[in-house]
Amino acid sequence: MAVEIRFRRPAEHEQLLSLLTGKDGPFRTNYEALLFAASLGHRKERRVSFEKSGEMIRYALIENREYGDVLIDLIAAAELPEDAKILADERIAERLRIFEDYANGGLHYLQAEINTRGSRDLVAIVSSLVLDALTPTADTTDDPVKDMLDALEW
Repeated sequence: MAVEIRFRRPAEHEQLLSLLTGKDGPFRTNYEALLFAASLGHRKERRVSFEKSGEMIRYALIENREYGDVLIDLIAAAELPEDAKILADERIAERLRIFEDYANGGLHYLQAEINTRGSRDLVAIVSSLVLDALTPTADTTDDPVKDMLDALEW
């Protein structure tokens, strides 16, 4: 019997995840919200580990999503650029831990944005963050994950 791979979501952000995936939220599922949060966390260089987790999410949900597992691999490869073996099958748990930490960091950042803006319009806040990420600036540093995703031409 094969072991089902699962990843954690930070318990401290359960309410935020519920808002993000609620009827007025920008995402349909928790794993979609976490994929966004991990991308945001990586972009903002916010990797925050956590111990207490909410209900675990099946990794198969991301594997079946176009580019979901690729994003996890890219973030891990960008985090450990000198360690090509991070992409080995037997190191999936380590890649997921990196993903979880960046997702937690992204959720922290998103919560701070909500608090700062004083708005509950999560669609507008997420849209603004996406537009900010897509708008090049003079002080933009190299982002290896963005470069790899751009190379995929999706």
